[in-house]
Amino acid sequence: MPMLRAMTEHEREAHQEYIRALRQLTPERRLQKAFELSDFGRDLFVHGLRKSFPHLSEPEFQILLKDRLTRCHNRNY
Repeated sequence: MPMLRAMTEHEREAHQEYIRALRQLTPERRLQKAFELSDFGRDLFVHGLRKSFPHLSEPEFQILLKDRLTRCHNRNY
């Protein structure tokens, strides 16, 4: 597992600005943003997995994807 590095001053300031912007959103808009980020993360995961296994047929890929998502989900508990 890669080591996490400390944020640079610029990254810290950008993160603080991002948090300020999120706090100004309505609860409904924050929830919508959470769903958007979740969808984006899943799409990124699927894209990376597809790049790692380009030889799999669509049914084979769906089985692999389901297995990987299940394993990721179960690690959260």
